[in-house]
Amino acid sequence: MTEKEFINTLYTNDNLFIMKGLNSSLVDLIYLDPPFNTKKFCSAPIGSKASGTSFKDMWTWQDVNEAYLDTLAEKYPSLTKFIASVGKIHSRAMMAYLTYMAQRIIEMHRILKSTGSLYLHCDQTANHYLKILLDEIFGKNNFRNEIIWCYKSRPQSKKYFGKKHDDILFYSKSDNYHFNWQEVTRPLSDATIRKYRLLDSQGRKYRLQGRGITSSPIRSAKDVHQKWEETNPELVVRDYLDEKTGVASEDWWEIDILNQASKERTGYPTQKPLALLERIVKASSNKGDIVFDPFCGCATTCVAAQKLGRKWIGIDIEKQAAAILVERLNSIPGWFADFINTTTIPQRADIEIELPSITVKERLYKEQEGLCNACGTPFNILNLTIDHIIPKSKGGGDYYENYQLLCGNCNSIKGNRPMEYLRLKIKTREEMLENKIIFGE
Repeated sequence: MTEKEFINTLYTNDNLFIMKGLNSSLVDLIYLDPPFNTKKFCSAPIGSKASGTSFKDMWTWQDVNEAYLDTLAEKYPSLTKFIASVGKIHSRAMMAYLTYMAQRIIEMHRILKSTGSLYLHCDQTANHYLKILLDEIFGKNNFRNEIIWCYKSRPQSKKYFGKKHDDILFYSKSDNYHFNWQEVTRPLSDATIRKYRLLDSQGRKYRLQGRGITSSPIRSAKDVHQKWEETNPELVVRDYLDEKTGVASEDWWEIDILNQASKERTGYPTQKPLALLERIVKASSNKGDIVFDPFCGCATTCVAAQKLGRKWIGIDIEKQAAAILVERLNSIPGWFADFINTTTIPQRADIEIELPSITVKERLYKEQEGLCNACGTPFNILNLTIDHIIPKSKGGGDYYENYQLLCGNCNSIKGNRPMEYLRLKIKTREEMLENKIIFGE
């Protein structure tokens, strides 16, 4: 698929499978608001726009294949050891959650442009664990900010300090990344503006800065400052009001959550304010860029991107997300643009297509030294079959790096599933055989 075929598309499917089929270096900005592993079941209220939408924010090994850790160990051995240790420090549920997230963050890193950025929205449940994942995959030197999103609502507690903020981890893919600081500056306060009390010969307002200057001209006469400037010209500089673009945004943002009466509200359990996403989109993308949200929910990221003249790609496993997006884009005249909603997994167009052939088989046979790539048993080339490592139905394609040779038994067990399924089956079989030997069965 070409870039044009990917953009302004909402995919309804598992985001891992969709990302496997997206081109490398495709998107300019990624925002994700994944489940937080809070051990809660979330659902939209009956009668709301998102009625019928629900998800469980809790994780077990039923949600992620444990054998994936073996695959992860091939490229990220340190990360694998860390995730395994979390199972002992915290719980196997957190270990499962981090494995699930690692699979997806690795794909996000691949599809992000070198000038791009990623914002991962989380809370204190797992943010310290997720940061280590990001440090390993994106590089600790590419960590830019831990943004604290503060809000006023939420119930009070008598057992601990009120939990009134979420965390947003901001990473770039390289040192050369887009950041439009001027787009997220705050206007000067009235109190600051009043400090510019002096006028030059052209009528421009300014204040003095330098050693010995009273910090607030409001508290002293203009002529005192003008006299000081005349007698100490080498110690002062003029700070002009018309040269101020505003106050640079800090890493804590006061944006309240949506109240029950808000027109934005769809009823989606974890909906975020449009103002929050607009700030991120403005800061780390330009008009015409592609913004990607792999957990788009009620599609606030897509709406913000559309409003600000960006292209977008969204993924959500819930079918209701597409209907909500149509309604939200239609609600304000001029926002709507044609988009595609599909469950079809895309196929990468940035790699060379190479169909299975005798030549491919001979190359693989030599590289695998005549062994089945799963059970490791030696076979004649005629007894091995070309297989897709990542099934085409899960985002894999016809390219050499996605091929392997399997024996007939392993190929039949794997079927149309990822390699992790086959590896787990082989591991289970080996453990059963070992137990039979130990117990003399």
